[in-house]
Amino acid sequence: MEQINAIGRRKAAVARVYMSEGKGNITINSREFKDYFPNPQLQYVVEQPLNLLDVKGKYDIKTMLDGGGVKGQAEALRLGITRALIKINPEYKSKLKEHGFVTRDPREVERKKPGQPKARKKFQFSKR
Repeated sequence: MEQINAIGRRKAAVARVYMSEGKGNITINSREFKDYFPNPQLQYVVEQPLNLLDVKGKYDIKTMLDGGGVKGQAEALRLGITRALIKINPEYKSKLKEHGFVTRDPREVERKKPGQPKARKKFQFSKR
């Protein structure tokens, strides 16, 4: 099997995923997966599609993560891994879709408007 490429996005985070057959090593920005995401909850989020399909030790995953915060990056990586798995075997799609991993979460931060302190918040109104 050759290398499979996929992209996952969430908020401001972008994950470029390169997946190939191997021993199950996950490398993020040339760092070990458990060093990059020390929080077990985020590790779980990233490994969800692999655990669901029982392919955790079958593929080596190299990832370039950019932008956003840790949670957005973890969810972007989850989407990237999901898309790569679907490219490897299209039969995986129905099971992954059932658990909501195929859909990209489109929610983004709303821009700040001029004359306001934030996107929706207004400065205090003074009658006099």
